[in-house]
Amino acid sequence: MTTPLAVLDLVPISSGSTATQALSNSIDLAQRAEALGYVRYWFAEHHLNPGVAGTSPAVLLALAAAETSTIRLGSGAVQMGHRTALATVEEFGLLDARYPGRFDLGLGRSGGKPGEPAPATTPRASQRTPCNGRTPNGLLIPARFDPTPLLKSPRMALHKALLQLPGAQSQNYTEQVADILALIADTYSADGQEARVVPGGGADLQVWILGSSGGESAAVAGRRGLRFAANYHVAPATVLEATHGYRAAFRPSAELDRPYVAVSADVVVAEDEGTARDLAAGYGPWVRSIRAAEGAIPFPTRDEARAHCWTDADRELVADRVETQFVGTAVQVADQLERLRDATEADELIVTTITHDHQDRVRSYQLLAEEWARR
Repeated sequence: MTTPLAVLDLVPISSGSTATQALSNSIDLAQRAEALGYVRYWFAEHHLNPGVAGTSPAVLLALAAAETSTIRLGSGAVQMGHRTALATVEEFGLLDARYPGRFDLGLGRSGGKPGEPAPATTPRASQRTPCNGRTPNGLLIPARFDPTPLLKSPRMALHKALLQLPGAQSQNYTEQVADILALIADTYSADGQEARVVPGGGADLQVWILGSSGGESAAVAGRRGLRFAANYHVAPATVLEATHGYRAAFRPSAELDRPYVAVSADVVVAEDEGTARDLAAGYGPWVRSIRAAEGAIPFPTRDEARAHCWTDADRELVADRVETQFVGTAVQVADQLERLRDATEADELIVTTITHDHQDRVRSYQLLAEEWARR
């Protein structure tokens, strides 16, 4: 059976456009993805970005659920560093009460804390240390990006100041996940008091953990027997570490008797490679704005992207992301996705695509779905 394809949407705002139009585009894309056979549609959570309108996954999911009927919808992911377990379960409980059995609750560890090292275990045969930056089947594993300057930037401090109440501290992520699972299962109690979340307790939610390394996120997903999504499109250098860390920690649960892994990739597809590369031209400047702690800029036009004055430092800042974006014809990109799937042993692939023009983005997903169905 063909490996399922899913969609991750940041609700990007194009240069010269508005958040209102970006929302309309995302709802339209969710409807198109459903018709094209994508199995799920996830919304990311980002804040204080001029070029990204995806600030509240739960609100976006309610809008998308009203305009679709069968595709699974989810968060990729809710940033738990500034949230409580109760608020999260209540929000998704409301969604499930209105549209039962359609939602994935994807949980992300956030807050700028350093990641824990991967467990010291022997890698699987297909996940051994790449030679010359590539896995045995040719998947590029670039040099590791150091996020320390970004995490220590004034912009990240502003995020924390605005997202958290004064004096508030983020809950330990492992404990947070345990609380969420208990609240959904109606088994939560503290100091002799039981908590019953209405709606939320007993909700038909599929819980996922998203992670970029083999640290805490991968470990808690494995130990809890939950589904795990690894971010090749965000952290390509550590995708093998993340998937292996999850599998090494996995324990069967009532939900899963074996590990289940989804892996994300950033792609742009067009009728020919030259056109695809033109459509992807804005990706480099867009990533640079994020990693330079400026906030994601509105996605540039091809001319605006070409006019960007690149420094060597800029190129180094975005190299791992640009080099691991899959760009080309449907056949070329599908070949790359198969390479990613085989190297990570993924059960599912999550595709994220941003182009300046909405119709080009829709066409990219259409061409990929048609080619993937032939495999």
